[in-house]
Amino acid sequence: MKVFSLAVVLAPPSKPCTVLSSASDLSTFSFYQRGSVGEFMAFFTKTIVDRTPQGQRQSVQENNYTAHVYNRGGAEQLAAVIVTDQEYPVRSAFSLLTKLIDDFIAKVPMSAYSTPASISFPEVNNYLQKYQDPRQADAIMKVQQELDETKIILHKTIESVLQRGEKINDLVDRSNALSMQSKAFYKTAKKQNSCCVVM
Repeated sequence: MKVFSLAVVLAPPSKPCTVLSSASDLSTFSFYQRGSVGEFMAFFTKTIVDRTPQGQRQSVQENNYTAHVYNRGGAEQLAAVIVTDQEYPVRSAFSLLTKLIDDFIAKVPMSAYSTPASISFPEVNNYLQKYQDPRQADAIMKVQQELDETKIILHKTIESVLQRGEKINDLVDRSNALSMQSKAFYKTAKKQNSCCVVM
């Protein structure tokens, strides 16, 4: 089981989201792939947060990865995202996201949200390392009241999160956040994964 990235995101309704703090562990990828993979983790984090309504949680699978999103909303308008492999338990992922947002709210004043570059929240790196073992996340929160009160939507592919008529390939092509190398990497990976599908 592996956690690839973790992020706290400012997610105001009807406005683009902003990553306030993030950490990633891309050590399982080759040195040459890490830049492109990192860009895609950031791209999918923002895309999924923008399409998760406030007060909801959802899990979105893309290729061999799953992004778990908790858009808490409220006065802070914060969301958190964890990108893992498909074996990482859903319950542990959402326990971790709840703890991460609570800790962020306790340590970072809302006035700092307007200048994300100045936010210091090194705890995000600690969470990323500590919760590579999902049992650590479950030990944090034995009681899952919030999880039970909120519906978790599992989308089988990124396409099911997108708006009607919107395609992930089109989003990738139009994205200014991705370099040409990352776009080419995505298309190559997509082709390689599609050749192995059994009908």
